[in-house]
Parts: sequence; C-alpha cells; structure tokens
Amino acid sequence: MTASVKASPAASIAPETATAHGLTADEYTRILSILGRPPSITELGIFSVMWSEHCSYKSSKKWLKTLPTKAPWVICGPGENAGVIDIGDGLAAIFKIESHNHPSFIEPFQGAATGVGGILRDVFTMGARPIANLNALRFGSPQNPRTRHLVAGVVAGIGFYGNCVGVPTVGGECNFHPAYDGNCLVNAMTVGLAPVNRIFYSSAAGIGNPVVYVGAKTGRDGIHGATMASAEFDEASEAKRPTVQVGDPFTEKLLIEACLELMATDAIVAIQDMGAAGLTSSSVEMAGKGGLGLELELDRVPLRETGMTPYEIMLSESQERMLMVLRPEREAQARAIFDKYELDFAVVGRLIEGGRLVVKQDSTVAADMPIQPMVLQSPEYDRPWTASPTRPPVDSAQLPLIETADALETLMGCPDLASKRWIWEQYDHLVRGETVQTPGGDAAVVRIPGTKKALALVTDCTPRYCLADPATGGAQAVVETWRNLTAVGARPLAITDNLNFGNPERPEIMGQLVGCIAGMRQACLALDYPVVSGNVSLYNETQGKAILPTPVIGGVGLIDDLAAAMSLAFKAEGESIILLGETRGWLGASLYLREVCGREDGAPPPIDLAAERRNGDAVRAMIVERLISACHDVSDGGTLVAIAEMALAGGFGADIAVPEGVEPHAWLFGEDQARYLVSCREPAPILKRARDAGVAAAVIGRIGGDSLTVSSSRPISLKALRARHEGWFPSFMTAS
Repeated sequence: MTASVKASPAASIAPETATAHGLTADEYTRILSILGRPPSITELGIFSVMWSEHCSYKSSKKWLKTLPTKAPWVICGPGENAGVIDIGDGLAAIFKIESHNHPSFIEPFQGAATGVGGILRDVFTMGARPIANLNALRFGSPQNPRTRHLVAGVVAGIGFYGNCVGVPTVGGECNFHPAYDGNCLVNAMTVGLAPVNRIFYSSAAGIGNPVVYVGAKTGRDGIHGATMASAEFDEASEAKRPTVQVGDPFTEKLLIEACLELMATDAIVAIQDMGAAGLTSSSVEMAGKGGLGLELELDRVPLRETGMTPYEIMLSESQERMLMVLRPEREAQARAIFDKYELDFAVVGRLIEGGRLVVKQDSTVAADMPIQPMVLQSPEYDRPWTASPTRPPVDSAQLPLIETADALETLMGCPDLASKRWIWEQYDHLVRGETVQTPGGDAAVVRIPGTKKALALVTDCTPRYCLADPATGGAQAVVETWRNLTAVGARPLAITDNLNFGNPERPEIMGQLVGCIAGMRQACLALDYPVVSGNVSLYNETQGKAILPTPVIGGVGLIDDLAAAMSLAFKAEGESIILLGETRGWLGASLYLREVCGREDGAPPPIDLAAERRNGDAVRAMIVERLISACHDVSDGGTLVAIAEMALAGGFGADIAVPEGVEPHAWLFGEDQARYLVSCREPAPILKRARDAGVAAAVIGRIGGDSLTVSSSRPISLKALRARHEGWFPSFMTAS
C-alpha cells in the first residue's frame, strides 16, 4: 500500500510546468503511467532531475555502452562515483573528471570552485585520499569582452578551492576559440589513493539501517543545477545565477578527514556524495543499486534557511554534503567522529522494503514514488545523427612561404601555445610534498607515498581535429594522453573522459558525439587503455551556436621506478636530437594553418593506432633503460614547436637541419601523429633500437648555444622566444 501523497491538483501540473522542468510531453506521460496519478510538485522535481541529461545520460548512454571498460587492472569501471584501478602494493588509484561548464559561465568563481569540490567528493566517497587535481579549460576568443572576466574568475575559483582544501593542482590545459564565446568549459579531475581492500561503494543494504546526512547544512543554492546543466543558454542565462552552488573548501577539508576516519572502521554500509540533484540523486541511487526502498524525514535535514519546502530540500545542490547508510550499532561512533570535526550529523531516514522513495515533512507525505522506474525506465534516446562532412587534405605546397623564425615566434606566442604559467602559479601544486613534475611538462608526476613508484597524470583534447573529423579527433584525444604519459616514462593504464558537446537534438551535433566515441573506442582497444569513469556535458551552446566538439581525456599511468621518470627539458650541450616516428608534413587542421596562415580548414592528421602502440612502447623502453636524457611528444605546432619547448625548459638552444627534398614549413610545423623527440649523448643505440622495433628515426639536430637555428632561417634567440612565450598571458590579463 502506498502512502497518501499531498499532491497538487492535476490541473496545477500543466504541460508548461513539466516543460519548465526540462521534461518532454512523452516523458511526462511516462511519469503519469509510472505513478498512476499526477505527481506532486516534489515528485515532478525529483523526476526532472533524475531524468535530466546531466543525471540520466539519456542521449549518450546508447553510445557510452560501446566503450571498453575492462582490463585485468580495472577494479571498478563506470557506474560508481569514480573509476578504480589496481596499481600494485595493495593500492588502488581512484579518479574521475567532471564538468561544471554552465555554472562557471554564469558565475565563474563559484562555478569553478564548486566543480573542484564536487569531483573531490566523488573520489573520497570511495575511500580514497585525494592526492592531485587537474583541469581542462576552454574559453572564447581573447577579443571577446567577457573572456578575461571568465578566465580570471575560473582560475581564481579553482585555485581558491584546491589550495584551501590542501590538494595540489598539478596539471591541465587551457585553449581559446570563438566557439566558446557563449559557453566556456571547466572540466575538473581528481585522483586519489586507497587500499584495494578498503574501497567503498554506493549500493545500500540492510532493511532498517539508518540513512545519515553529514557535512554542511542545506540551503537554496544550486536548486535545479542538474536541469540547468542540461539546457542551452539564451538571453535569460544571467537569471540562472541562483542555481550556481556556493562552496566552502574548509568544510570540505573537514569532511574529507571525518569520512576517511570513519572509513577506517566497519561502520559504513554504503556512501554517496550529494552532487548533482543533491539529496534526490544520492538517496535514489543508493537505494536503487541495492534494490531497496528509502524513507526520508525532511524535518531532520540540517537547514541553513527557514521555510524550505520539500521540493527545495530534495533538489538543493548545496555543497560539502554526504549521505551514508550505517550499521545501527555504529551510529554513536560515527556521530562522535563528525561531532569532533564540528560537522552536521543527522539520521534523516531508514532503508525500507518495497522499493519506494517516501519523503515526509511535518508528518505529510510529499513524495511516494517507485525507485527502480526512476533509474531503469529513464529515457534512452537513439537520436538521429548525421556524419560530419569529409574535409580534403591541405596542399602544403600551395601555402605562402613564411620565414621560419617568424612562424615559430607567432606560434609560441599564440593563446593556445603560450605559457600558462599565469594560471598554474595561482595553484598550489606542491602541497603534500609529493609532486615530482609540476605543470608545464607532458604530464604531471606525483609520488606514491611509501613506494618508489609514481602516478603520471594528464588531461588533453584537440577540438579542432574533432570538428574536422570526429572519429579521428576522438581517437587522437586518447592517443595524445597515451603519448603524454609515455613521454614521462609511465605505463598508461586507464582514462576518464569528459564529453563536451552542443545540443544532441541537432543531428550534426549528435553525429559529432557518435563519431568521437567511435574513435575513442578504437584507440582504447588498440592501446589496452580502458575507460573507467567519466561525464557527459551536452547542450553547451548559446542561441544555437555550439562549442567545438570537445571530448576531454584524463589519463593515468604508472611509473614503476621514480628514478627513471623523464622530463622534456634539454639536459646538456652537445647531445643529439632524434625524431622518432614518420613525418609527412600534415598541415590540415593544424595550429600553423590557423595562427600563421589564418585558415581553419583541412582534414586532421590520420591516426595509425598500430604505429602509436609500436612507437610508444619503444620510447618507454628507451626511458626505462636510461638510453635518453629528454623526451617530448610532438603535437600542437609540430616538430619545431616541440623543440622550442624542450629548449626553453632546459635553457639550451639547438641547431636543426631540415632534410633535403621536403617542404620546410610542412616538415617543421606539420602535426603528424605517433611522434616523439628525444635527446641523447650516443645516438647509435637509439637508432638501432628504433630500427629493430620498426620505428622511423633520424638525428635532426644538436643541442647547444642560446638560440634555435633552423637550416637557412635566421637564428631565434631563446631570450626573445621566452619573452614571446611567457608574455602573452600576463599581457592579456592586465590589458585595460
């Protein structure tokens, strides 16, 4: 028998009310069928957030199911708060990336700050101590009057939250393009460590067990944040400012310590953070995974505002809150721990039979709903999609001849390639004392305490490739992180993804999503590099103008011996520079084409997954055997940009010889894939090792001096190049 719900009259839930909650007419009809009656306003709100794109993945889950998620080292793949992999010595790495795009555009400081707070909770709710944060940022054109405001707010918010909570921000990326003018992207990633035998999950168990709310109090901030994140922007976007949450990193730090202390006992049956959709999603997901019902008494929920309705309490996305199921005999022990940290602790409900969510306030039933249909009968759409048109390659011979030095200076000072020191110097990347390689290299390297091992961590994506050819771009995003990890000597283990796209109801946008996932799948399979967690962020567009397709990949790799970790900096005068991998001079969709030639066309460089695997494995072996002194993968800007980055990092110049019979600008700036630059004192062993592995290899130069000299081009002083490379960001942020 179901409880009598104090529902509004049927007429009060008008079609426009359902539409305002992001529900289609068909979805609302399905709700009526599930309930057998009109919903109360609280029930409508609960359905709306659980069936939002942000929570249900209704447009993407058909395609997400095609991604490879298993490997012998994967302990837990997608479906939990974060992914879990075995890294040996009884330890697991737990990690995930998630978006906070819409909130960050509306209120950049709090939007970015609470994005960091939310992803931290996803990781420590599984029993891990967070050891590193990363991010991936995309902003509009530097000429857009709002861009500087968004950059300043987002960077300050990330730094504020991460620095205060005491977790180092060790890496990330930041790009600019007019396609992001109306919708910036803020993707946050956290990595943590936990014992493999102390990992916590969210599946509730035990009829009668107490359901406990811990952390901060509930307010009205963030209400309908999940549905707001599932809609595109329009002229009224500024009015959505109240849906942006407000974060408190000091409370989060206390919450981390209290949860980890309680996790050292056997008190917890299940635990879930209150992220998107707050108390609604955490209670529904825990009970749903356990096949149980849950009764909530909202009068017991700690509130910081008076007069909050059941609708507001259930949908609030106030930060720094967790929901857990405890063993009854451990309730007093748990309360004592949270009292010690001066955090709220309240038994707000219990697990019940019958599989229903019953929500009460003031002895009145505000909602009485079956839980499984909210999860199992949520919409799954096979939306129409069209493939992106094929672009022809760019004929490099038809491009204007540009002085090499001028082209390099332009590229090294352009917004995408300019040093991001202005950003990462606002982050504490050394707190905890385990950061070995700081921002600015191919990947961050963080020591695993108590071992000689380290984790290598990176985020990456090349949206212009994804626009030009989604399948190629999706594959390239995966292999780029694989190369980044390889270049520091790590064995790539797994990825987390953040799929940022426009409106999936438009077939061309849906085609971008389908294509990128197909490319990601092929790359993950070829590289034994599974997806263990992730997030989908759709409707990233304003008034019909979509962002570039941006499937950000967060990669995690393992360095077995930290002493063998590699960096990109040139180490000594007189060493040889070797280019590994085949160079054809591919300029389509390249930064050279965009920044130097003023064009955004052409097919992106093709991806040869067998070559990626072969070349990367060979480079990793060279690093482990101490055959090379520096390594850097070749990506944006091509070979000469990569050499310039190695030179600036080490403080040594170089002489580079362009091979005979090639077009210099294509050879120097082409973005052919599966390539690495290495330096060494004795090139013969490297060349032999490469030849034996079937990897193209050639000595292209020598380290020395204080300039870069390329064949017949004028020398480029490192001092001038550094000024151009380091100067763009500070100048942009201080311009009036």
